[in-house]
Formats: sequence, C-alpha cells, structure tokens
Amino acid sequence: MTVAHRLGTYEVAFLEPAEAERKLPGDALIVTDENVWAAWGKTFGKGRRVLVLPSGESTKSLSHFERCLKWLAEEGADRGATLVALGGGVIGDLAGFVASTYMRGIRYIQVPTTLVAQVDSSVGGKVAVDLPEGKNLVGAFYPPEEVLICPEVLLTLPWREFANGMAEVWKYGFILDADLVRALRHLRLTPQSAMLESVIRRCIQLKIEVVEQDESDTSGLRAVLNFGHTVGHALEKVLKYESLLHGEAVAIGMVAESKLGERLGVTARGTTEDITACLQLDGLPVTHDSLGLAETVGAMYADKKAEGGQLAFSLLTRIGECKLVKDVPRADVEAVMQAL
Repeated sequence: MTVAHRLGTYEVAFLEPAEAERKLPGDALIVTDENVWAAWGKTFGKGRRVLVLPSGESTKSLSHFERCLKWLAEEGADRGATLVALGGGVIGDLAGFVASTYMRGIRYIQVPTTLVAQVDSSVGGKVAVDLPEGKNLVGAFYPPEEVLICPEVLLTLPWREFANGMAEVWKYGFILDADLVRALRHLRLTPQSAMLESVIRRCIQLKIEVVEQDESDTSGLRAVLNFGHTVGHALEKVLKYESLLHGEAVAIGMVAESKLGERLGVTARGTTEDITACLQLDGLPVTHDSLGLAETVGAMYADKKAEGGQLAFSLLTRIGECKLVKDVPRADVEAVMQAL
C-alpha cells in the first residue's frame, strides 16, 4: 500500500515481526515503551540503541519530548539517522514529533504495536504531544519513511487494549464504509481472527483516500476522521487520561456526537441506537457516570476544529457518511452531554 504526500510517497507493508526487524537500518535508533519492550524487545532490540519510556498517555508530553531529543544528541545521532517508533499511538506520535524537529528533521519508521496505531495513528503523518490544556496541541504534519505493520504483535495485547482499537475500526465504518459496519456485526474480531489483516488493510485504505486529498487538514475533509474525538479527547483530558483508554473515550464520543447530530437534524434518526449496539458488541463503553458537564464541554473548546470560539464536530449524516459541521451551539452540546 502506497501513501502519497507533499514530499513524495511511503509504503505501508504487512510483515512478520522478524521480517520487520530485518528491514530496519542497522544503525536505527528505537523509541519504545516498557510494555512493548517486555513483549518484543528480544525481536527488535538486537544490538540496537533503544530508549525505553513509561507506557501510557502521560508519556506524550513535552518533558519526554525533550528527553528523546537529548538522548538522540547523546547517542551522536546526525541528520542521516533513522528513528523507529516501536509502540502504540503514544510512542508513534511522540517519536514522530521528535523526528520532525531533531536537526530540523530526520527519517523515522512507524512499527505500530496496537490495533489503534495499526488502523489509524501510524498512517497519515500527524505527530504531536499533549499539553495540560488539551490533547495533540503541539505537533506537525511529518510523514514517516515507511510503516511496518505486524498483525502478530497484537497477540500480546490484553483484551481491553484490543477492544480499545476496535473503536477506531468501527469509526472507519461509521464515517466511510457502511459495508464494513455490516461485516463487523458478524465477524466479532479477535487477535486470532483470520479476517483481521484484511480489516486492518481496509481501514488503512480508507484513511489513505482521505489524507491524500487533505494532507494538512485544511479543507475540512480530513476532519471527518475525528468523528467521536471532540468529545473523546475532552473526556480524556477531564479524566486525566486515567480511567478511560483512547478508544473507550472515542466510543463514548461517537455515541454523544451521533446524538448531537440527530438533535441538530444532521444525522438520520436511529443512527445512535445502531452505533451503540455495534460498540457494545466489543464491550466498549457508551456512557460515563463521572462527567463534570461544564468542565467537559469547556475542554471541547481546545479542540483543533474549534474556530473563533465556536465548536465544530464531525457528524454522521447516516452510517457510512460524515461531514464537518461548524458553529454548533453550546446549548445543544450541553443537552447531549447531560443525557449521557
């Protein structure tokens, strides 16, 4: 699979872990986290320079960004260096942003190890870190050299982490592919499923079709990929990235934003009920009982789609179709969140 971008192209390849390791440059430097290193360090760390960071969203911070930069300098990395992001979305976003800035830009390779990262965050060239004020507020558009996807690594994921990734899989169906939604209702995917690789490929292909048309997120087309994320990111921030995983927050967000779309007359009636039933097939949460309404809605104003003090949401018109809706009244958002 080939992804075109403003500077050229990069490949998304599906490989066994050992094959992926052999494709890495001999002098590549690896950034990973404790959980991935414990499971896959023997495969990917043979004689390489490796920085092992704590796992979790708190690692996607300016302090760890600085730590990575200093480590590269201490290791003598020059402009010809290649940085490998071996991990989930946190490591991929962090290492990609480090690569975009170290010596004004070095090569990096994505080796995503979670379902969320394989179907979504490793492709498209968005890299970032979080601020206390909001998620992904400091970042860049910086494409990788290549993306090496190893479905086998998902076998070591705890079930909750796999289900977390299924939220993003469902998202692709909800926004772009009604046929995928119909298939997912019957597949009941697990890390062992024979159909898993083809579903991952389909999600990536859908993302490629969007990002190639709106690489830098300027036309509003790429914003549809954020269905569920305005609410989801706000929940993550308010809950301090502790009680909900990213996909779990997005699952709640998709239900909330579907309710919002129905309230505004944008989304077909009954869509929220369908989405809720789909997400519950994978045990994903669809509501949360510890929400501070004012704080959660306030956090949405830090979302990058918000402009001029007005909220914007990616809302479904129906299953398989989505569009960006701007200037959404706060009162409608509060009413929907109150119902959760």
